[in-house]
Amino acid sequence: MEYHKDRFEDHSLILFKKDKPIALFPANVRENILYSHQGLTFGSLVLPKNINAHEVYQLLDLVIEYAKNQGFKEIIAKAIPAIYYGKQTDELLYFLTIKGTLQSRNLVLAIDYNEEIKLHKTKRKHYEKNHAIGFEIEEKGSLSEFWNKVLQPKLDEKYNAKPVHSLEEITKLEAAFPSKIIQYNIKLDGEILAGITIFKHNKVVKSQYGANTQKGASLRALEYLFIHLIEKFKQEGMHYFSMGTVDAATKEGFNPGLLKQKEELGCVCFTQDIFKISLT
Repeated sequence: MEYHKDRFEDHSLILFKKDKPIALFPANVRENILYSHQGLTFGSLVLPKNINAHEVYQLLDLVIEYAKNQGFKEIIAKAIPAIYYGKQTDELLYFLTIKGTLQSRNLVLAIDYNEEIKLHKTKRKHYEKNHAIGFEIEEKGSLSEFWNKVLQPKLDEKYNAKPVHSLEEITKLEAAFPSKIIQYNIKLDGEILAGITIFKHNKVVKSQYGANTQKGASLRALEYLFIHLIEKFKQEGMHYFSMGTVDAATKEGFNPGLLKQKEELGCVCFTQDIFKISLT
């Protein structure tokens, strides 16, 4: 998390049992509130596999007692999306419900490789047809080429926004975790058309960024790359392919077009709950 330490006032906790670390609570502070770290996809208590429910309760209680003693007014705690569990466990979710109130619920779209992938027939048809175009797919492609020629121009034009990670930050992260952060670019006659930045965590892959140029969109290059990667990671034995959230500041509370697009690529819905624990 060092790369964005200037954006957050870190207040991460290590919890001990008999002088040995047993759990983590990645956290930051903002306006006297202790947050599950806002710079992380998943947070809350990070627990070992062999822990029991009573110990989970005690650890959550310990975090709450600590926060009270530090004078924080509340804790905002994220639950870890189920796709990232090393094993299925709902103890923490249960105890967060008892200790706090549900503040919000994020929708996470992911392909579950344990089930049949329901790729929309039109997308499958275009994918098979586009084999003949002659696309070139680069694994470990150039981050700077994707950031400067595709991602940043696309976000600036469409949303007047910038990527969460600057080129310098994502380059530093890739250098630190070369097997966990992988850039895939798709080209035609040497010209970059689209790219997807993949983050890997155990048996989960997450598409952190995906964008195409205007020419890439006309050729369905990004869609082609997504389907190629969906098949690739299935063959590699991954369990989930997350395409992130579809939350948006719309009247529905989500982006309907993005939801439809991700479902047509085979995604199903998971949720991430965020709880508020009042300390006053």
